[in-house]
Amino acid sequence: MLHSIPADQHGPLAAPMIHAVEACVHCGFCLAACPTYRELGQEMDTPRGRIVLMKQVLEGGLSWADAQPHIDRCLGCLACEPACPSGVPYRDLISPFRALARPHEKRSLTRQIQQTLAAQTIPYPTRFRWAAWAGDLTKPLRPLMPAALRPMLDLVPDHLPPAQKWPETTPAQGTRRGRVALLAGCAQQVLDPDINTATLAVLSRQGFEVVLPRTQSCCGGLAWHTGDLPRAQDFARRNLNAFPADVDAILTNAAGCGSALHEYHLILRGTPDEARAEVFRSRVQDVSYFLARAGWRDQPPASGRKRRIAYQDACHLANAQGVRNEPRELLRSLPGVELLELADAHLCCGSAGTYNLDQPAIAASLGGQKARAVAATGAEIVASGNIGCLTQLRLHLQQIGSPIRVQHTLQVLRDAFSEA
Repeated sequence: MLHSIPADQHGPLAAPMIHAVEACVHCGFCLAACPTYRELGQEMDTPRGRIVLMKQVLEGGLSWADAQPHIDRCLGCLACEPACPSGVPYRDLISPFRALARPHEKRSLTRQIQQTLAAQTIPYPTRFRWAAWAGDLTKPLRPLMPAALRPMLDLVPDHLPPAQKWPETTPAQGTRRGRVALLAGCAQQVLDPDINTATLAVLSRQGFEVVLPRTQSCCGGLAWHTGDLPRAQDFARRNLNAFPADVDAILTNAAGCGSALHEYHLILRGTPDEARAEVFRSRVQDVSYFLARAGWRDQPPASGRKRRIAYQDACHLANAQGVRNEPRELLRSLPGVELLELADAHLCCGSAGTYNLDQPAIAASLGGQKARAVAATGAEIVASGNIGCLTQLRLHLQQIGSPIRVQHTLQVLRDAFSEA
């Protein structure tokens, strides 16, 4: 017989966690949607099973160490949420639980080094660029590296794109339709900075002035999803202070970042900044959602050629933000485009922040499955809305020898406008 969770022992995050636990009726609809259940076939590696584990830990009937391996294996892809008939807000449970669990974690020295390297480099573009450059140089030494560090080298592209800089304000072309602010992202600035360039070009062409606040920081998603609440709160506060109030929307072009911004009310729950976080998150929109709602001011020109484009749903766009139709609408609006869907489109590609580093075997299996699904479409291009997904797709499509190009949705749109 399980006891009730003592809310007063778990701080301000307890209330949403308790609500999420109580909403679960253990029906099992989440099992078919869960990538780790498909991979491992274990009840404790399902959302339903993890909820039981977390409940027992919070009640004091199970040790943190016993639950940790199964909680660690959760991608946080939130595919369970749209599959759940009871509407369990799993996002209100998994990251807060990891924040509570962090002081109790038992990690190997290698794992601690890995986590520290990720936390001290990825959120900081200049550091991350230097780290990626150093990683590229040390790739020949990969066989000599500890096994836990090799996935970090595997994710470093063979040719790092040159750094790009953007003005603090990009003016609207023609009559101004609005003014927006853009989160530049962290890893994206290093791994594929052209995504931001394409985003600015499309928004400007469509009549929107775009502000890139110079004092903005990492969204805090990496820290939040690994349980580092103090660091996540620090990043959140920086962005609350950095972004102006006199804009029509705060836009993101990375699904993981957008999802993190939408959770600022949880990250800052119980602090003096909670109310500001609620207002902030209400203004955040994915750029594809914003453009689809705004509509084209001028239609993409006819290029005279046919293109087969596959679209891959980024989990933190489709599941966390509910943005599925809008990117597809934008791509279908391009002349000559045949939009193709993937088999098992709901399954995560295995990127999920630092999941490639934390769970390399599962991540590689999911990445390979997603790459084969993309290849089976016969597409010329596969588009997605998250830098992690794009990096994962490039890696695994390359591994199977596929020539399919990987692009962000906004890069496809930018190129369509410039091809005529």
